[in-house]
Amino acid sequence: MESPLTPLEFFRRARKLHGNREAVVDGEKRFSYASFGERCDRASAALAMLGVVAGDRVATIAPNSHQHLEQFYAVPQLGAVIVPLNYRLTAEDFVYLATHSGAKVLCVGADYLDMVDAVRQRMAGVQHFIALEGGRSGWLDYEQLLTSAGTEFPAGEVAETDLLAINYTSGTTSRPKGVMITHRNAWANSVGALVHWPMTPADRYLWTLPMFHCNGWTFTWTVTAAGATHVCLRKVDAVSVYEHVNRESVTHLCAAPTVLISIANGPEEGRRQLRGGVRVFTAGAPPAPATIERIEGELRWHVTQVYGLTETAPLIAICEPLPAHLGLTARESAVIKSRQGVELMTSGEIRVVDEQMTNVPSDGQTMGEIVARGNTVMKGYYNDPAATEKAFAGGWFHTGDAAVVHPDGYIEIRDRYKDVIISGGENISSIEVEGALMRHPAVLEAAVVGVPHEKWGESPQAFVVLHAGKALSAAELRSFARDHLAHFKVPSDFHFVTELPKTATGKIQKYVLRGRQSAIAAQ
Repeated sequence: MESPLTPLEFFRRARKLHGNREAVVDGEKRFSYASFGERCDRASAALAMLGVVAGDRVATIAPNSHQHLEQFYAVPQLGAVIVPLNYRLTAEDFVYLATHSGAKVLCVGADYLDMVDAVRQRMAGVQHFIALEGGRSGWLDYEQLLTSAGTEFPAGEVAETDLLAINYTSGTTSRPKGVMITHRNAWANSVGALVHWPMTPADRYLWTLPMFHCNGWTFTWTVTAAGATHVCLRKVDAVSVYEHVNRESVTHLCAAPTVLISIANGPEEGRRQLRGGVRVFTAGAPPAPATIERIEGELRWHVTQVYGLTETAPLIAICEPLPAHLGLTARESAVIKSRQGVELMTSGEIRVVDEQMTNVPSDGQTMGEIVARGNTVMKGYYNDPAATEKAFAGGWFHTGDAAVVHPDGYIEIRDRYKDVIISGGENISSIEVEGALMRHPAVLEAAVVGVPHEKWGESPQAFVVLHAGKALSAAELRSFARDHLAHFKVPSDFHFVTELPKTATGKIQKYVLRGRQSAIAAQ
């Protein structure tokens, strides 16, 4: 007899085996798997009373709270589809996404009630607005709904190919696309993560990654699969991370490179007292080797890079250590760990191909596009057949990432195809140049983009954020870069800025830098 592959099975098992163990910590609130499970059941019953049935969409706008986490179980238990929205978007974005997804219910955290109130009349399809916290007139109060609801609800019949979630892309250059993630996609992603990055019931996972981002890279379900503890963190900064890691004996966390940079460069006293041994998954953008070296050397944490996209649920590659890596120096190890690596055991197949879909040679030099197919690749884009057909040209999902394959089979991203700089006929990887600049002890962050050049066609230019209190001239940084890069790769100009423009998931918005828009605050 076969049963569908669904994260709901993780929840069933955790409640059965770990009912008395601590499941969720949110500030002063603590829930066992039994009490957390009861809250999720009551939330399912409450949504059912509001008319939510299998296939309906329930959207959320909320931070990393226990109420938000509950929706990742309450909604799919009904066979409905969760639509976690990026809470850093604008009110206009929320109108578009609620309408496009066909959301029937919108669950909102306290900090976002005012923004939604200003536009809710334009969300014609949303029938019910629920305040997860901070109830007010005109909103359904979440805690009151749970109190009035029982624990019985009409469980939806779930097939593993059914939709579990719709996750919207960042939409930096066009309207966001709704990525359709199935129960099987999420199940395979969670199991693959645990195969390569084990977690046990004794472990404690800190929510530094937004739950809305690819369903928290599916760790909304992965942590539960292990019977481990979710430690909610509603606002991420270095001091809060330090406090939670020490107080809650955190063992695991996920973070984009920008968050790693923040953690690695927080207050010195906090870093000195920080608990060691924390295991970190990083993804979202290739981390600089210098960042990895500092996290592992000074903080005594262990960094593993993974690679994927919203469209791949999201993990399709991991920088899995090999025996040959054991004898490397810290710097050599950091260089290896900044690569994207090899396929996860459960994700499927990835290739790096040229324009004719032929595999590029494993020489560490020839660039091609990463394409993928397998268990974690999305069902398609919601209500967008044209974009879906384009993304799956040739029967493979096209990532748009330019990469090389090293002789050991490890993939290394060199750039987004749109970010590769072609100067005088030579391809320049902005990631390589950024990594070299971040080796300078005064540099906190760097972003490199190509700009038009009369002679060379394009020329690399660098936008640099310095460590607080550090001084550095363009001439000094150019000299440093020439010592670490081929001369044609050295930026022609250096712009020192106070911050880099980023998406809510930590990716640098290079189109802003190219356009020299007002978002760049020059020092």
